[in-house]
Amino acid sequence: MSPLQLRDVTVANRVWMSPMAQYSAGADGKPTDWHLVHYGARAVGGAGLIMIEATAVGASHRCTAADLGIWDEGQAVAHRRLTSFISGQGAVPAIQLQAAGRKGSHRLPWTGLGQNDPVSAAEGGWETIAPSAVPFGNLSTPREVGHADIDEVVEDFGHAAEMAHLAGYQVVEIQASHGYILHAFLSPLSNNRADEYGGSLENRMRFPLRVARAVRQAFPAQKPVFVRITATDWVDGGVSVDEAAAFAKELAAVGIDLLDVTSGVLVQDMRARPPAREGVHVEFADTLKQASGLPVAPVGQIGDITLADEVVAKGQADAVLMGRALLRDPYLVLNHRRDDPSSWPNQYHRAL
Repeated sequence: MSPLQLRDVTVANRVWMSPMAQYSAGADGKPTDWHLVHYGARAVGGAGLIMIEATAVGASHRCTAADLGIWDEGQAVAHRRLTSFISGQGAVPAIQLQAAGRKGSHRLPWTGLGQNDPVSAAEGGWETIAPSAVPFGNLSTPREVGHADIDEVVEDFGHAAEMAHLAGYQVVEIQASHGYILHAFLSPLSNNRADEYGGSLENRMRFPLRVARAVRQAFPAQKPVFVRITATDWVDGGVSVDEAAAFAKELAAVGIDLLDVTSGVLVQDMRARPPAREGVHVEFADTLKQASGLPVAPVGQIGDITLADEVVAKGQADAVLMGRALLRDPYLVLNHRRDDPSSWPNQYHRAL
């Protein structure tokens, strides 16, 4: 429950809300009342940092037509409802910037075949892009990007970082995992290119590092930038923890402030998912922390405040990101602090 200082931003405690897509944006990509209540409840509930779900840096970078967006000023202004309320509860408002790549243009998880169900252009979908024309599972085959496309995506991320600042976010996170476009460039399983963006690890890192530089340059120097990094693809021939460590070192050199550590989901294969093991990414986070010198926060299968406390106390991580546990209980952190009335909203003191 101790604070953490990152640049000029102080986070009140080390239990943070992980970005989890709600697929509930309006047709214009703006937040709705659902987002205000959903994220507001977790801010009231005591999480130190509230990471808004993967938010597209452009219309063609969405996963679904109901994804949040932050590519124009109108959207940025609409996000201020979220940042204002979250800040007012003493939490830090953060946002994950996303370009879906080959995992874009699919249906909502609860519609049809869900995330495995592509939406064609005739049905209102859009063309997806990737390092190579290798589809993700049953989704549409993406177009292999050219150099002009890469330049445009870099610009999109930089512009989205500017819009995030305008919206009032104190932290931005770059999504570079879970099979989305930056991770797809990093992994040899999805990147078959023969140019300077494919082949060696140095080449495969080139595009993600360009994005990291663009975001770091566009976002105010006093505010932190995180990267969600994959520690392993869990598949032979994919990203290994040694490659992840090399990438982490390069991110540190760019000026990234913290690594949000996860793994897998590059390919549509249950074997490519993290094992069902409590705190599965804690050891990976510790490895990347030692390799890069950066603060780290593991995510995934951490549902117990006691485990989170242990991980931070041992120095294996600087914070933890909780997802499903906070979906089940928005007040998880408060319930852990019943002996500290000052951490509870005045309106809730009678509950103690």
